[in-house]
Amino acid sequence: MKKVILSLGLLLLSAGVTMAQGKKHKHDAEKSDKQQTITTTPAAATSAPATSLNADNMAFKNDTHEFGTVAEGPDATCEFLFTNTGKEPIIIQKAQPSCGCTVPSFSSEPVPPGATGKISVAYHTKGKPNPFTKTISVISNAGTKVLTIKGNVEKAPTSSVPESSSMLKTN
Repeated sequence: MKKVILSLGLLLLSAGVTMAQGKKHKHDAEKSDKQQTITTTPAAATSAPATSLNADNMAFKNDTHEFGTVAEGPDATCEFLFTNTGKEPIIIQKAQPSCGCTVPSFSSEPVPPGATGKISVAYHTKGKPNPFTKTISVISNAGTKVLTIKGNVEKAPTSSVPESSSMLKTN
């Protein structure tokens, strides 16, 4: 008996939800029609600026930087240089690292055609011994480019006690 009552309750609940979702108020329908009209007009479609740029117009000298072996502690830093080979200025909107241990920085100034732009990257090595490979997604008005940094963090010595016994002598 409990199963029958529970089944009927669920049936009524789902029917009520379905009817509530299917019901449109007159105001909502008018609003929806206006939105469709706005988004489908030719003027709205042509208002987005056309660009001749693509991601290949950010011509990086290297899109991968190999640090080799670095000491644990200080940040490992590098720069990625690119040339704008397009016919319009490139504006970097965002540089998104693959994790929080990698910090990119860049200028928000447009890079004119033929000019060189720079993206600096710092990798925090403290507490991260072992090999690493991290990516940075550079998002611009020309598209998205992915840069890569690689290396191996050498573990810092665990003891900071001086090895010279002359410093430990007392008079």
